[in-house]
Amino acid sequence: MIRECLEDDFEAIYEIINDAAQAYRGIIPPDRWHDPYMPRGELREEISAGVAFLGYEKEGELAGVMGTQDVQDVTLIRHAYVRTAHRNQGIGGELLGQIMDGATRPVLIGTWADAFWAIHFYERHGFTVVSPGEKERLLRKYWSVPDRQIVTSVVLAA
Repeated sequence: MIRECLEDDFEAIYEIINDAAQAYRGIIPPDRWHDPYMPRGELREEISAGVAFLGYEKEGELAGVMGTQDVQDVTLIRHAYVRTAHRNQGIGGELLGQIMDGATRPVLIGTWADAFWAIHFYERHGFTVVSPGEKERLLRKYWSVPDRQIVTSVVLAA
């Protein structure tokens, strides 16, 4: 079942993000990686800044989450993660499909350039990697990330 996440889901969202982010250890540049990958305070800031999460509930617990954030004239996919124990079961695809079915603006996704599996996932769902010049323009316009992260990221557009 896919549903909107509530305040009561905060700890589960935190756990899912930090469990699933372990797949990025060694992929995310060492100067951008920290443990936990997303501290509680940072997650609260993201939610306060307008990131709204959908959750995939399986057997009474959240198995995956995917956030969206409307920024100016686009919707950003933010913090898309599935618990390690539930990967490769179609959960991410179902969450993304629900988001895309309800999208009323262009949708953009930023991820790490070396996270080939994430890039392939989004490409399988109809997204295309934008050119390096367009990537930089989009990251500077719609995200608040340091220059170092711009260099090590890609942006995909639906």
